[in-house]
Amino acid sequence: MEQAAKSYKRARKLAKWTPYLFISPWIVGILLFTVGPLVFSLIMSFFNWPVTSKPKFIGLGNYSKMFTDDPQFYKSLWITLKFAIFYVPLSLGISLILALLITQNVKGVKIFRTIFYLPAVVSGVAVSIIWGWIFNTKYGILNYALSLLGIEGPKWLVDPNSAIISIVIASAWGVGTMMLIFYTNIKGISPDLYESAAIDGAGPFRQFWSITLPLITPTLFFNLITSTISALQQLTLVLLLTNGGPLKSTYFYGLFVYNNAFKHHKLGYASANAWFMFIIILLLTALIFRSSSVWVFYENEVKNKPARGGKGK
Repeated sequence: MEQAAKSYKRARKLAKWTPYLFISPWIVGILLFTVGPLVFSLIMSFFNWPVTSKPKFIGLGNYSKMFTDDPQFYKSLWITLKFAIFYVPLSLGISLILALLITQNVKGVKIFRTIFYLPAVVSGVAVSIIWGWIFNTKYGILNYALSLLGIEGPKWLVDPNSAIISIVIASAWGVGTMMLIFYTNIKGISPDLYESAAIDGAGPFRQFWSITLPLITPTLFFNLITSTISALQQLTLVLLLTNGGPLKSTYFYGLFVYNNAFKHHKLGYASANAWFMFIIILLLTALIFRSSSVWVFYENEVKNKPARGGKGK
């Protein structure tokens, strides 16, 4: 009897730790490949850390240099913020419109759903090659299409005034993931709400404004955060399409960090650059979370509003 009780206790202890054994590979992975490098980069940011010589502790020297002795830091930061200002609303608008289109009950909608999503699974290298052909000044398909309309196309990737617009357009092409997130949310809205609105005389636009849009604000909130982070970390397309040119008009902050680390071999300074961007992303995310109480509506949430006169019943 006593042996059975010990076996039972041993089995209970094993059952208690079993879930942790299953997730242990993920825990080890995130500690080794995410948390570890993150902490190590923070340590590196306080050192002068060249690749070929011994690192030297300089305290806040990298941060001081970044703010007071590197004009390219401010230029790259402004270019990235400008890109985010254009990219985030455009990508959200395109993905929402596509999501509304693929929710329509028409023949062949599954084919269009697949076509719209495909760019999201194409590698960044392939996307840059495709858009490099499209934006080519001499034989690009975009300028050719404009020439058929009698319009002389711009020099997309070689003109400082249009280069960043080209990056915005190429980046907004891969909105398939956000489109599917919007799509699943829209499909989850009860058809009864639309039927009731139609009976009351509401048209499609009124139904979208009064039913669809309020009910997808949690999804809009999520996509806003992810697209903002993605915009501030943009690197692949810029590196492969323009490499920061022309005249550094597309020298994004991500490319600024990349070149400091792997071209100029200033690993400590690049780590300080990266941590500053981490703080910027953290502050913007916190600001979006702070504002969500005003415009994000959750279906199971009742917001108490004070009655007129200042007193509730």
